[in-house]
Amino acid sequence: MTAPLADPAASPSAVSSGSTDSGAPAAGRLAAGHPLALLLAPIAGLLLPLAFAPYRLWPLGLLLPAVLLWLIDGERPRRALLIGLLFGLGSYGHGIWWIYISLHRYGGAPPAFAGLATFLVVLLMAAYVALFAGLLNRLAPAPGARRWLLAAPGLWALLEWVRSWAFTGFPWLALGYAQVESPLAGFAPILGTFGLGALVMLVAGSLRLALARLRSGARAALAPLAVALLVPALGFGLGRIDWSAPAGRVLAVGLAQGNIAQEMKWRPGKLEETIAVYAGLSQRAQAQGHRDLIVWPETALPAFLSDLDDNFLAELRAWAAETGTDLLIGAPDGDRARRDYRNAVASIGRTPGVYAKHRLLPFGEYLPLRGLLMIFRDFVQIPMADFTAGAADQPLLVAAGVPVGVSICFESVFGSEVRRALPAAQLLVVVSNDAWFGDSLAPHQHLQIAQMRALEAARPLVRATNTGLTAIVDERGRITAQAPAFVETVLDGDVQPRSGVTPYVRFGDGPAAGLAAVLLLAGALRRRG
Repeated sequence: MTAPLADPAASPSAVSSGSTDSGAPAAGRLAAGHPLALLLAPIAGLLLPLAFAPYRLWPLGLLLPAVLLWLIDGERPRRALLIGLLFGLGSYGHGIWWIYISLHRYGGAPPAFAGLATFLVVLLMAAYVALFAGLLNRLAPAPGARRWLLAAPGLWALLEWVRSWAFTGFPWLALGYAQVESPLAGFAPILGTFGLGALVMLVAGSLRLALARLRSGARAALAPLAVALLVPALGFGLGRIDWSAPAGRVLAVGLAQGNIAQEMKWRPGKLEETIAVYAGLSQRAQAQGHRDLIVWPETALPAFLSDLDDNFLAELRAWAAETGTDLLIGAPDGDRARRDYRNAVASIGRTPGVYAKHRLLPFGEYLPLRGLLMIFRDFVQIPMADFTAGAADQPLLVAAGVPVGVSICFESVFGSEVRRALPAAQLLVVVSNDAWFGDSLAPHQHLQIAQMRALEAARPLVRATNTGLTAIVDERGRITAQAPAFVETVLDGDVQPRSGVTPYVRFGDGPAAGLAAVLLLAGALRRRG
């Protein structure tokens, strides 16, 4: 990986002693090869997840990328790659360590295997940061506005976009997610998560450029500082735009959170108790005020829909008809004879239908590269781990008379998946079972990702989970109601369906990826400054 990043034509002084576009030597950085960079990089990376939920210290999401740019400034590409790798190891080691919980505590994997698998995922994610740092110093080694304001934002956004689909795709902790409550959130309906990541790096690059220009005087630093302030100010203004309009009447919704322990969920004999829990929660929701729509979480029923059709589902349909309530319930569906299993959500009520999950979770719901990775199944026991993906183009479910866009757990991580239901869907519904991750950062990060989906689509979103975090999110990505985690409860609230088309809904990630490529090309054209 490192050999192609070396620049044999550039001497150490050519790389490390470039001048800013103001003519002054680059300033405010460590000397090239300084050992302190190797210490500071993982520390800065460890701090980056504090910008995301549950901490939500979003300014760190702007400052710490600037620290990364400062640390790699003037370094040879190979050493920059190492610094980026250490930064990434710190960031993802802190941010996604919960993978170990799902593999060991609930998947039954031995600690050594679970630890190794978690480390490999962290290493893969850190490799993207390493690639960013090494390529940036190879393609745009000379400090200046082109490097920090063009090449860095463009390269970062491109790599985040690639991370969303390469090796099955895992865009967790994309920089844009940390900004759902910052002024930059106004750009989300236009550019989506990856475009927002480019703007985060633009602000970070502006801060780095301002520091470099301080040696020429405070006045020289004013222009990049102005950029760092102007971008959030523009985002704040864009955040005042109403990209969607109310459609129809307000719906009274109830979100059932059964709090069924993951280690108990699939045990024989647990089904009747689980049915009783969710039936009771639905009746409680109805008793608290007429509910137009009640939503149960992912695989709330640990049994095939076909197995329940003649008894429980018939009673549920009768109850729905009597009360005028529609339900969306999560349960496996499929054909036992053909071994065709699907992770599904069924609509019970006036407009019956079934949605089958399209974007499956690798290793959890299917095994990629099965011929090479069967050893994974020897160590990890995950119930219902051989699902078949649903079709990419499925009819929308209709609940309470409203077309809804349903996402099941991992699907909500991908804006490209959620927008399949748009602009027809007037309400977004996410069902999940985050019990797999225990009381870790994952459920909080997953809810924050759902906030971004609401922002991009300008649609309200309801999120029903087994153990939390169950929540209602408005069309601006704001959490308007949230249930406490790890309690059996019903979250009640009112939701206004909306219609309209945001630029992101219309064009998807293509414009952001294309713009990022143009920025990178423009920033790399003058490699020597």
